[in-house]
Amino acid sequence: MTTHHLDTKLVHIGSAPFDPESGTAPVSIPSIRTSTLRFKNLDLLDKAIAKRMAGERVVTYGISGLDTHRALEEVIMELEGGSYCVLAPSGLLAITIAMFALLKSGDHVLVADCVYGPVRNLDRTLLKDLGIEVTYFAAGRDNVADLIQPNTRMIYVEAPGSLLFEMFDMSAIASVANANNIPLVTDNTWGNGYIYRPLDLGADVSVIAGTKYIGGHSDIMLGAIVVKDPKIAARIHATQHAMGNSISADDVWLALRGVKTMAVRMPHHGKSALEVCEFLDSRKEVVRIYHPAWHKDPGYALWQRDCSGSNGMLAIELNCTPEAAKKFVNALTLFGIGFSWGGFESLVQWVDPAALSTHAYWTGKGHALIRLHIGLESVQDLIEDLTQALDKITA
Repeated sequence: MTTHHLDTKLVHIGSAPFDPESGTAPVSIPSIRTSTLRFKNLDLLDKAIAKRMAGERVVTYGISGLDTHRALEEVIMELEGGSYCVLAPSGLLAITIAMFALLKSGDHVLVADCVYGPVRNLDRTLLKDLGIEVTYFAAGRDNVADLIQPNTRMIYVEAPGSLLFEMFDMSAIASVANANNIPLVTDNTWGNGYIYRPLDLGADVSVIAGTKYIGGHSDIMLGAIVVKDPKIAARIHATQHAMGNSISADDVWLALRGVKTMAVRMPHHGKSALEVCEFLDSRKEVVRIYHPAWHKDPGYALWQRDCSGSNGMLAIELNCTPEAAKKFVNALTLFGIGFSWGGFESLVQWVDPAALSTHAYWTGKGHALIRLHIGLESVQDLIEDLTQALDKITA
């Protein structure tokens, strides 16, 4: 049996089947939209319901989607190395579904202090009111095993970390979680299975915001949850169904379109980001570069061990106050000011110092942090833009 490279699989997975009458098929599977399924007779409906009640992925109503959705689930399972996938309308809802599936009132969860900011808001607005206790930990400082309580029911991390791209020893954390029979859930939006596969390193659940590199064109909102264990999959499925989670077939189709070019886009983003790091390292205004594939980053050895590539995300600590750094951000012409990333375009985010106060990995008190997404533009043009903007700080 031929085993193809992942790049080849991404092009061919999810293709439309041939029509048995005409022997033809479209290159891309169409967007199949429906709210209602018709059944030929009641016996077939009863069989479908019985299979669904037994845990099989059988569709009886349009909320779960049809062929287009199944195609994207297959692609994401291939990327992540999982055996079950649930789609969600956003990355944040995917996180919420995973937490609601595995946690209940009275439970305790350990959360890495470098997670995506809205996770803290989820804690403040929902988890706390539901009686779920959260303890934040710093991966490089705290011994996770020492923080486990009798009611700890989840360890949740984002790797690399949000804003500063701190690398985790995922295998070590997974060993602690496994020894205590606690699910390890990770936000893998940075790696999306193409350059980082936490399920292979021992994580139990991988959550992705497909809004980013899977979509690749900044035109969809999308989330996904991927697992290997059938018992966890059943809990995820039940929670998704109970919450009435649904995603547009058109958004799914756009994600399938984006995946086809991921093998070209991701290496280009990564290569350009490293060239930008080389340039930034030569500038006196830049105190530190946060990018795990950059050889001076503290997480570089872990990145080499666990990752197969990188992307366009990096952050820089500037030798100026956050207020002074606004001049740099406003001077950029090729970088749009925005919070997202993973699309074809370059973006810049001025990071509010308050957002860094909870990150133990951040040591640049008084300095500015700027997050950059390096897009698909000419890297030389981007470097020239960064040059003139950095000059504004000095001026």
